[in-house]
Amino acid sequence: MKELVVISGKGGTGKTSIVAAFAALAKKAVLADCDVDAADLHLLLQPDIKQSHDFSGGKLASVITEKCIGCGRCEEVCNFDAAIFNGPANDVVEITYTIDSIACEGCGVCVHFCPVDAIEFKDAINGKWFVSDTRFGPMLHAKLGIAEENSGKLVSLIRKEAKRIAAEQNRNLIIVDGSPGIGCPVIASIAGADLVLVVTEPTIAAQHDLDRVAELTEHFKIPTVVCINKYDINVKIAKAIEKESLERNLKVVGKIAYDVAVTKAQIAAKSIVEYSNNGLKEQIVSLWESVLDTLKETANTKGTK
Repeated sequence: MKELVVISGKGGTGKTSIVAAFAALAKKAVLADCDVDAADLHLLLQPDIKQSHDFSGGKLASVITEKCIGCGRCEEVCNFDAAIFNGPANDVVEITYTIDSIACEGCGVCVHFCPVDAIEFKDAINGKWFVSDTRFGPMLHAKLGIAEENSGKLVSLIRKEAKRIAAEQNRNLIIVDGSPGIGCPVIASIAGADLVLVVTEPTIAAQHDLDRVAELTEHFKIPTVVCINKYDINVKIAKAIEKESLERNLKVVGKIAYDVAVTKAQIAAKSIVEYSNNGLKEQIVSLWESVLDTLKETANTKGTK
């Protein structure tokens, strides 16, 4: 079983469109959308959700009103001003404490120091994750709640479930749509992957962010290749990116031309290889074949060690 992770240094490079095209070209693959903060692969693949699960990435404190004695100890020890003296009366005091769920960081200090055990510590529901079917095979995806944290933990869960399903169904490839940038969800997406494909574009911002992503994958010693999408909108910068990639020993496995057909395919909820039969499709197919060849090369390299 091999795991290909597609990421980008910045948003808008076309990463998800390329993943959707790979999904259409792959055989016996499991798909995983690990861009949990802003998932959008489902817009192209139109998954049929078979399972839905709550995701808990942490805990939140809450006051048990009946037990609260209004002593204020929780307010004293909370560093986040989450304990508020505005709760309803009980048999002991006229005003009790409540916990602001937005301000609460789930550290548990108030739970530890409450003298009457009037604060409970429950799992926080930070989002949902799904097991779905698509026209190209099974798909794991998720939706993190607004302003919720622990996206890295959710990404790890999605990858774990993708591997489980791949093993159960004897599928030999997992294609992961990762997050842009170099933050926690990206690290959680690429750790232990067999190959990372970085999708970039010929802009100064993308060129800068590609450098940061390259440093990240180099740090984790993950084989990495590059695709320059929309290369013809600025050929000069595209050539500079190609030169810098080679200097970093990063192979440029594909250069994709700009084409409005990509946008039209998105509107039609299709991958570009389903929608178009022009030269763009040939470029995508060539990219896919280069990625598969590189996966085989990395497998052979591992086998000789």
